[in-house]
Amino acid sequence: MQINKVAVLGAGIMGAGIAQVAAQGGYSVVLRDLHFSLAQEGMKTIEKNLDRLISKAVIDEKEKEKIMHRITPTTDLAQIYDADIIIEAVVENMAVKKQLFAELDNMCRQDAVLATNTSSLSITEIASATKHPERVIGMHFFNPVPAMQLVEIVKGMETDEKTVEIASYFVSRIGKEKIVISRESPGFVVNRILVPYINEAIFIYAEGLAQAEEIDLAMKLGAGMPVGPLELADMIGLDTVYAVILSFYHEFRDTKYRPHPLLATMVRAGHLGKKSGRGFYVYS
Repeated sequence: MQINKVAVLGAGIMGAGIAQVAAQGGYSVVLRDLHFSLAQEGMKTIEKNLDRLISKAVIDEKEKEKIMHRITPTTDLAQIYDADIIIEAVVENMAVKKQLFAELDNMCRQDAVLATNTSSLSITEIASATKHPERVIGMHFFNPVPAMQLVEIVKGMETDEKTVEIASYFVSRIGKEKIVISRESPGFVVNRILVPYINEAIFIYAEGLAQAEEIDLAMKLGAGMPVGPLELADMIGLDTVYAVILSFYHEFRDTKYRPHPLLATMVRAGHLGKKSGRGFYVYS
């Protein structure tokens, strides 16, 4: 299957990043959100990212213009009917995703690949909302998308090999590396390891064993980590970290995945990390 057009649903940080790398890979991209102002914000995010690449002499102004012209912001789902790959990057909520995939299944070409950027939800359950679960796949990008090289390609129970091949080809064309996860499991590979690590750091912090800065410094200097676990939690978003570790706890029924109550309290207080201005650190 030849890929000409890519649709990205959700123009937040992840969706904008996916749209950007797809456009940098030479694809025509539709960036869709519920409100045009949100789609425009996504375009502004992409423009800022490209300006940063210009400042580093990675691209020039002419290349930036070409990339921007390949992306069409919209609120109209009908504009994605002829897309070859549709990548969903909306809120991490199963009910929302299933409703959206049911709509996509009815309106898109039957040979189109329907991908979800979920970081922890079941690909199989999302696919169950469609009549063609064989064409549904997980395509998990990492934040920030333009900088992070890995994409986890995750098979649902009924995902066929053709869908895996198309997703793998697309990932290579946009300059990313992939791992193929042969069957879904909560958190896939990276988050299955990473989120419990962050959660344990929160336990240490909540117990008063060390300050946030000291915990992060310990892991950077003692374990060679480029970023400390609490800094990373703030970057990811504490609401996202909480949702993922809670999904592990519910799925595996194992207390090792129990989120610390402090994390839940911080989320309820709106202390979500960098995006809210306050988490384990305060951001001006």
